[in-house]
Amino acid sequence: MAKRNAPPLAVTCGEPAGIGPDITLFAWASRKDLRLPAFYVRADPGFMARRAKRLGLNVPLQAVEPEEAGAYFDKCLPVVPTGEAVADNPGVEEEETAGSVIASIRECVQDVRTGRAAGIVTNPINKAALYGAGFRYPGHTEYLGHLAAEMWPDAPCKPVMMIAGPELMVVPVTIHIALKDVPGALTRDLIIETARITARDMVDRFGFARPRLALCGLNPHAGEGGAMGREEQEIIEPAISALRAEGIDATGPHPADTLFHPEARKTYDCVLGMYHDQVLVPAKTIGFDESVNVTLGLPFVRTSPDHGTAYGLAGTGKARSDSFAAAVRMAAVLAFPGTV
Repeated sequence: MAKRNAPPLAVTCGEPAGIGPDITLFAWASRKDLRLPAFYVRADPGFMARRAKRLGLNVPLQAVEPEEAGAYFDKCLPVVPTGEAVADNPGVEEEETAGSVIASIRECVQDVRTGRAAGIVTNPINKAALYGAGFRYPGHTEYLGHLAAEMWPDAPCKPVMMIAGPELMVVPVTIHIALKDVPGALTRDLIIETARITARDMVDRFGFARPRLALCGLNPHAGEGGAMGREEQEIIEPAISALRAEGIDATGPHPADTLFHPEARKTYDCVLGMYHDQVLVPAKTIGFDESVNVTLGLPFVRTSPDHGTAYGLAGTGKARSDSFAAAVRMAAVLAFPGTV
C-alpha cells in the first residue's frame, strides 16, 4: 500500500483501560482483509500480550525499533516499548497509567520528526485520567499542536480538527470549549484561518483541485437576518467575503439544520461548523464506523478513530475495529499520496 522501504505508521497505545489496545489487536489480526499498511504500536509489550490473551486472540508480538516494524508486520504485531509496565485492568481508570499514555503520544511524534515513522494514528485517550500527570490540554488535537510547535519550531502550526468519512467531511471552527463560550471565541480571523488551512490541506493532502467549503451560521436559521443574533452578519459573512476574495470557494452562512441531507451534501466538499457538536453530530450519525479524525494544519500526518475509550467494551471482545482500520488506511493515503 505504501512506497517500498517507506517508514511504517506509528500507533499510540491510548488509554490502557479503554478499547484502543483491543481494536489495535483486532485490526492486526485482520490486517490482510482490512488492507492495512505496516504499523507499530508504542506500548508495554507485556500489557499488549495480556490484553490479547484476555480477548482470546492469537496475536504474536515482537518488541522492535520503529525502523524494524515493516520487516515484522506480516508475521507479528510490532511493539515499540514505552519503558513503563502497565497493568491490564479494562474499564478501570488508573492514574498510574497516565505517564505511559502521554509518553506514547510524545514518542510517536518524535518518531515522525526523526523520520522513523511516516505518520501517526492515535488511539482514544481519557483526558481526565491524565490530568494528575500534568496533562493540561482540552484534547488530543491541542496537545499535538503543542508538540508540533515544540519539535518543528520553524514550521507553521495551527491544528484544525476534521472528521472525514466516505459521505461527509466536517471541520469545527471552535473545538473543545463550552457552548456558552463559543460566541465570544468566534472571530472573523479565526474563521478565515481555519478555512484557509482546511482548503490548503484538502488540496495538498486530499487532492481536491478547488474544494467547496460550506460554512454554517451560528444561530438557528443562520440568524434570520439578525432576528436571532447578529454573529452571521457581523462575523461570519465578512469572513466568507474575505475568503472568496482570496479565491477560496466558500459559501454561507447556511442554516445547519438543512445542510446535511443527501441532496445538500452534493453541493459542497466540506462543512465548517461554528462549534463542535454542530458538525460532529451529523458526521458521526452518518458514518460512525467509517469516519476518521484527521488533524489538519500540522507538519505531520495524524489520524484517529472517530470514537472514545468505550470503557464498557474494553476487554470484552465486542469492540469494533472499523474506525481504527479506516484511520490507518487514511494515514497511509495522506502520508503516501498517489501510492495507496
